[in-house]
Amino acid sequence: MWNPVNAMNKALMLVLTFYALNACAQEQSAAQTSLDLVQKQVFTTRDFQTFNGQQIAEVKVGWEAYGELNAAKDNVNLITHFFSGNSHAAGKYTDADALPGYWDAIIGPGKTIDTNRFYVISSDTLVNQEPHNPMVTTTGPASINPATGKPYALDFPVVTIRDFVNVQKALLDSLGVQKLHAVVGASMGSLQALDWATAYPDYVERVISVIGMGAADPWTIAGLQQWANPIIADPNWNNGNYYDGEAPSTGLRQALGMVTLQAMHPLIFNQAYAASGPREAAPLQDIRANFVVVEQLNAAAQARTTYADANHVLYLVRANQLFMAGFADNLSNGLSAVTAKVLFLPATNDLLLQPYMAKAAHNTLLSLGKESYYEEIEGPWGHLDGVYSVGQKSEVIAGFLD
Repeated sequence: MWNPVNAMNKALMLVLTFYALNACAQEQSAAQTSLDLVQKQVFTTRDFQTFNGQQIAEVKVGWEAYGELNAAKDNVNLITHFFSGNSHAAGKYTDADALPGYWDAIIGPGKTIDTNRFYVISSDTLVNQEPHNPMVTTTGPASINPATGKPYALDFPVVTIRDFVNVQKALLDSLGVQKLHAVVGASMGSLQALDWATAYPDYVERVISVIGMGAADPWTIAGLQQWANPIIADPNWNNGNYYDGEAPSTGLRQALGMVTLQAMHPLIFNQAYAASGPREAAPLQDIRANFVVVEQLNAAAQARTTYADANHVLYLVRANQLFMAGFADNLSNGLSAVTAKVLFLPATNDLLLQPYMAKAAHNTLLSLGKESYYEEIEGPWGHLDGVYSVGQKSEVIAGFLD
């Protein structure tokens, strides 16, 4: 009998094996060494003013760092994370951890982002997808509103990518950092990286935008809404007021399944879920029976609901839908303040944030007389090539950082 957990694990192992091989190849080619065990820290700021003019009494985010801050405090690279990620970009918390942070292949001693040279900082965002993850600290709808003693739910202000950037700026200010050598991020992290250069142009020297965009277009806004709709349609969502009752777990599972589906290219998805096909017996006999691939995807998504929160997903979706670098009336005006040099690394097979979006931002910068570079990451993963295949651009990234 087919076991959804075993099938999920098999698919997951395919992903992890590819990741491990990719990381291993990078390490062997450059005689790299590992980071020391990583410590998670917490930053707190109060009376935080949001981009839309509201206020959050207290904001807390987790953060971690790799390498050493130099005396001038000018060797800092900021890593900004993707939609379903967190600040754990490299290294391990304990020796027993199964895998290191998501970009461990390129962050560490002697690696592309060399921690013998750079002090690398990464922080959790506001409204992080996984507020119940013990290794994540974030403020969002699931946090306690000090005015009521209950979770904020939808009383939490709508937040934007600019708000993520401003929290990071407050963290860096607390450390006495007044200049960033580079901001580097993938997917939603690339949005933050590019917006850093528009919000604080004198602060940022370089931006590396991996699998990103300069602005959300109607196609992307509508596509992202498909991640929100299953949650809103779940009766348990109850207009966001579910913290004293049953959570909208079905809607959340469906939303996270949609995220996984859209982030993968058919080339790799069909390998991961090869057990399924149109000639399965059960779906022919019973309209209620699912195809194996549907059950597998559901099982994988269900596992991801453990630490996730439905309202947080909605707020993340909205932050991405609202994005335009510089938050001006058009992208050209938004990017006009940029003084940093920018490197765009979209993935050729990305079906989620397609390369034309990064190319539009690149061409806009060039039209403004800015310094911008563009190369594509090749691979079978689609959007996920920005995580799993980024090592193929190690020389390009290292040269850009120099």
